[in-house]
Amino acid sequence: MLNIPAPDVAAPGVSILAAKGNTYVFMSGTSMACPHVSAVVALLKSAHPDWSPAMIKSAIITTASVIDHFGVLIQAEGVPRKLADPFDFGGGHIDPDKAVDPGLVYDMNARDYNKFLNCTDELLDNCKSYISNLNLPSIAMPDLKDNITVRRTVMNVGPVEATYRVTVEAPTGVIVTVEPSMISFTRGGSKSMMFTVMFTSRKRVQGGYTIGSLTWSDENTHSVR
Repeated sequence: MLNIPAPDVAAPGVSILAAKGNTYVFMSGTSMACPHVSAVVALLKSAHPDWSPAMIKSAIITTASVIDHFGVLIQAEGVPRKLADPFDFGGGHIDPDKAVDPGLVYDMNARDYNKFLNCTDELLDNCKSYISNLNLPSIAMPDLKDNITVRRTVMNVGPVEATYRVTVEAPTGVIVTVEPSMISFTRGGSKSMMFTVMFTSRKRVQGGYTIGSLTWSDENTHSVR
């Protein structure tokens, strides 16, 4: 199993104007959420022409909301009803206004994707460690029995001078340690900072997935979840 959770985000898919045959109709459904996300991507690229696809994806995921329009946690459809989790909506429900100013982003380049492709085709060795450290704005740890440490790098796309502190909601049965717990950006300094996340299991057998979150906040405008 690859250490990559899916889906990435949720988006509205109701009453989308779609081409059908020689006419246009309003359609609803899961696949109809794609035009909404595509439009948001186009708007972000217009606002930030120098952003890479990975930066745009990161901005959308890390600013997504887990609260619905009633101000309560999003519920998943089905019987019985339950609170939605990343297997239902990824990072949450897309929020274009926040995505245009995410504060921090997780970036990757073409070489990263190329190596990932070769790993999935089993053309390279030591792929498990590489995939765990792929600079995605999400982390999955299948079969956690002891402890695993992964690396991530964030890039500052907000104010030149900023300080972010981390808040962790640890998954049940797992101890999560982030180093450093505070990162600062200064004028003339590096725009990127690496941090490590150690996951330590409290028991040898988890028996299923548990969910947590890691959020970098400047305690003002930006909350990068």
